Amino acid sequence: MKIPAFIVLLFVTNYLPAQKVDSIAFHLYTDSLKKGTHNYINVDGKLDNGKWRPLSSKEISFSSTAGTFEGNDLVLSENFKPEWVEITASLRSNAAQIIKTRVWIKKIPDPDRLPTVDEIMNKKPDSTKRSKRNKN
Repeated sequence: MKIPAFIVLLFVTNYLPAQKVDSIAFHLYTDSLKKGTHNYINVDGKLDNGKWRPLSSKEISFSSTAGTFEGNDLVLSENFKPEWVEITASLRSNAAQIIKTRVWIKKIPDPDRLPTVDEIMNKKPDSTKRSKRNKN
């Protein structure tokens, strides 16, 4: 009797040991959060083999001093007033693995329009700034 390969593979993978997460760390893509938008909060897990892998809200439990989480996204309202948010992430499989960080809120609004390549390339240097070479 022949057993299909996918059944054998399924049986074997159920008994192989999974990689254990030794530690977790924030690896944020930005240094500030924006109001009125989804802010992706990246948490990576360091596996017992030394490799890092991104973790989702399936593996991480998120909480914060403000806003709401939708998966890994922290959503802040447009009229949010505090200057920062403290974010806490804990490993669902080991609640003792917990990390916290404070992330500041972006204050300067995004421009309505970004400059074109021509505008950037043709911009005259600011004469009020001294170059590093001329400081001596």
